[in-house]
Amino acid sequence: MKKIFLLVLVATLISSCVSKKDYLSLEASHLQTQNDLKVAKATLTDCLIDKEKNQSLLDGNKDKISDLEATILELKKDKQKTLEFVDNLTVLTQGANDNIKETLIQLSKKDQYIKYIRKAMTKKDSLNLAISYHLTKELKDGLNDKDIIIDVEKTVVFISISDKLLFKSGSYDVNSSAYKVLEKVATVINGQPEMDVMIEGHTDSKSIKTEFLEDNWDLSAKRATSIVRLLQSKFQVNPGRLIAAGRSSYVPLAPNDTEANRAKNRRTKIIIMPRLDQFFELLEEDNE
Repeated sequence: MKKIFLLVLVATLISSCVSKKDYLSLEASHLQTQNDLKVAKATLTDCLIDKEKNQSLLDGNKDKISDLEATILELKKDKQKTLEFVDNLTVLTQGANDNIKETLIQLSKKDQYIKYIRKAMTKKDSLNLAISYHLTKELKDGLNDKDIIIDVEKTVVFISISDKLLFKSGSYDVNSSAYKVLEKVATVINGQPEMDVMIEGHTDSKSIKTEFLEDNWDLSAKRATSIVRLLQSKFQVNPGRLIAAGRSSYVPLAPNDTEANRAKNRRTKIIIMPRLDQFFELLEEDNE
């Protein structure tokens, strides 16, 4: 701007001493200079704008380069881990092959054992079917009293008899009126000589102590023993098959909170069951 001002001033001072032609020439030159100055300013502005754009692109590219370098570093680490894994896998594969061979050998042995089990189970199921049929047939007649509950589950027969049919209150002497029921039970037992018989005595929760009884344990065990003795002596059941067990009041059918519930809990349970050694004998026969 100072230059423009000086040129104008000079032009003014000398206009009086130069010719009109020279003045016009100077004025045209001055106008051209102004135009050139405007173009230069516009060009400079464009250059500054381009510079800022290029700087932004440069900064963006630097960030991308940094991200790419970080990604390359991670890929190198992953590659190294993969190589280490492959090396370890090669070692493990050899061990796995050995383990697989051993596993196959064990599976083969288990398959053979399973076949033995299946054969034994087939024999056992056939035995279950036959025994269940005969026991149900023998028990369905003559034991329909509401105080006698019979349940047959496969080869196990559960006969629960209310103690009011068998004993007087607080006594372990068997009522003679119960002989008919016990005779029917003995018929079933003697018809299955390969099965064992457990007699369980159960009481309610009321404590008892007399001259001949110490407590409920004593009463339940003596009642079971009385039934066992009667089955042996009067109904010729092999004593080697009989088991006497007292359960006291600890396996109730119902809470001991009413007289009706306590009556349910006072019972003798007769369990006719297969001997465990029979099933194991089947397994041994198949293994041979």
